[in-house]
Amino acid sequence: MTQPAPAATGFGARLANRTRPLRFYSITPPRESTPREDLARVGRLTVERLAPLGLDALILYDIQDECDRTQEARPFPYLATVDAGHFRDEHLADWDRPVVVYRSVGKYEPATLKSWLAEQDPDQVATVLVGASSRHTPVRTTLNEALSLWRDAGGAPPMGGVTIPERHAQRADEHERMLRKQESGCSFFVTQVIYDLTAAKDLVSDYAYACRERGIEPAPLVFTLSVCGSLKTLEFLQWLGVHVPRWLQNQLVHSQDPLADSYEQCARMASELATFCRQLDVPFGFNVESVSVRRVEIEESVRLAAYIGEILAD
Repeated sequence: MTQPAPAATGFGARLANRTRPLRFYSITPPRESTPREDLARVGRLTVERLAPLGLDALILYDIQDECDRTQEARPFPYLATVDAGHFRDEHLADWDRPVVVYRSVGKYEPATLKSWLAEQDPDQVATVLVGASSRHTPVRTTLNEALSLWRDAGGAPPMGGVTIPERHAQRADEHERMLRKQESGCSFFVTQVIYDLTAAKDLVSDYAYACRERGIEPAPLVFTLSVCGSLKTLEFLQWLGVHVPRWLQNQLVHSQDPLADSYEQCARMASELATFCRQLDVPFGFNVESVSVRRVEIEESVRLAAYIGEILAD
């Protein structure tokens, strides 16, 4: 079903509308080796798929290798991708809504990052600055240096932060990280892919009550959901650090249709998290991504984004 388009306002205005849940969809730009004509085709297909959904923004990831984050073998080989900002500028000209461009800041020289930040239209571009995956990773720019560059650019474009419910389940302090990031200028948060509903609700609850204790407004918390259509995709999600509860692992491993089962789980989580956030008066939203390049999984992720739009409109 085609969704009504959001009001034609800038990204900051959409964040300020705390009564309306945010809806994002995220993609990873194509590989660096992709021919230019194929890059143009991917851009057109992306716009055709997503334009009917009435999204608030498209997220463009900026991936890094992350092999030093874990000793586990990477299920899929790391392949460098086209720069996210370049892909937006050159191949998404027909996308008429804001874009959230992730920046793995360690890959960039400070001057390059500073120039990019200064050139962005804050109504049309937001960013999420991401640090190194490990303290052992060599970097050109640290996350603290990148934050200073963002402040030097006048706090534009709007900046979001990454938050990880699984880390909260282990350390019970992720909400404190969120508050520190909020003090540093983050105006919204996007989670890692979630399959552990309890961890996500624990994070929302601790964050909501911590904000009340400090007398501050919680920033919008956008939950990332992703369908899983194969055991290889499941393995990759777990390699990324996504906690898939044991019962759900068993269900997906033994299912005749893991894509359908994961879709149903994502749909249930979206409904329950929406209700929970509204009860705690925490502004929220959903980001749908596909970690697979398989067409069937991409199409199912688009269907999930459409479904979430319907339940949020009720």
